[in-house]
Amino acid sequence: MPNPKTGTVTFEVESVIKNIKAGQVEFRADKLGNLHASVGKISFDADKLCENISVLVDTVKRMKPSSSKGIYLRNFSLSSTMGPGIKVDPQTV
Repeated sequence: MPNPKTGTVTFEVESVIKNIKAGQVEFRADKLGNLHASVGKISFDADKLCENISVLVDTVKRMKPSSSKGIYLRNFSLSSTMGPGIKVDPQTV
């Protein structure tokens, strides 16, 4: 169902269309603190996927609350929609 929280209902249609065309990606966290986001399609080349992942990680780090202490990004893995996860060292991203 359409929901204003998820951005599927808006009165600013023109700005939403511009953002989507510019490549805006929504990400969400589940109850366990796992972040879910789409960073590309299987047809993307490796450089484009790496760039998208880097931008996502930088954005998440920038959004870290100032009250949050300690390591903010502990584990990192990539997977296709139904594929197995591949662990990535967060320090290399």
